[in-house]
Amino acid sequence: MKDSKFIATKKAGILGILGNIFLLIIKAIIGFTSKSQAMIADSINSAGDIFASLMTFIGNKIASVPNDEDHNFGHGKAEYIFSMFISISMILASAKLAYDSFCTLIKGSEIVFSWFLVIVCIVTIITKVSLYLYTKFYQKRYNSILLKANMKDHRNDCFVTTFTLISVLLSLKGIYWFDSIVGIGISLWICYTGITILIESYNVLMDISLDKKTNEQIKDIISNHKEVKHIISVASVPTGSKHIVFITFSVDGNMTTFDSHNLANTIEEEICKIDGIYNAIAHVEPV
Repeated sequence: MKDSKFIATKKAGILGILGNIFLLIIKAIIGFTSKSQAMIADSINSAGDIFASLMTFIGNKIASVPNDEDHNFGHGKAEYIFSMFISISMILASAKLAYDSFCTLIKGSEIVFSWFLVIVCIVTIITKVSLYLYTKFYQKRYNSILLKANMKDHRNDCFVTTFTLISVLLSLKGIYWFDSIVGIGISLWICYTGITILIESYNVLMDISLDKKTNEQIKDIISNHKEVKHIISVASVPTGSKHIVFITFSVDGNMTTFDSHNLANTIEEEICKIDGIYNAIAHVEPV
């Protein structure tokens, strides 16, 4: 049976794909029929969301494959590779949005008001808030970088469409510049979000070590065993959302091999109980 984390991420990916296809269709139809550039841009944003949800689905499928002869510690890093793809798509989308918004601000444009635009915005916001809350619930439970990237993408869309709605309503009063200013601000925010996800993914792919707090927790576990004379080293490497820990400590040289190995096994088991630890490997040095 597959891990519940991967099942939840798979469902989130499928729901994201179906929800964004639905939004893409209605946004494109209303956008082109009403000739609203804001809604057309929003429909393009939904196309990017389909890509993000597809990356979530594919990345999760690969990451859920158990360890094998070629990948002894599993395929967990696939999560971070595909979340990196999502972050790059967010950065590119934000650059395009910023460019279009700036051009509109300089040249000027008028939004063609339609109540259908308002309805589509409201439907989009409801759909995206639902997807955001669903993804956030499972992201908190499983701490998945893919779910986190997808969650932030849904959240960004809620804000984008909310301000699109405000821009449409303000067009009734002849205020057209607000759309461009908000577009620039949102694009910068989306870019920042994409960069933070990109850095987080990059750090894992570059084998970032455990945080200082967890390292101290590991050292405390080792030190609590009076047989341990000295902690020589504590190192770690990520396999995805979890880490493998390598520890080396010294014991009395007169301790039997059986007792020292038994001690190492006990310490390994205690360390593996720490949240976020995939495995622990202990090496004992006699002194």
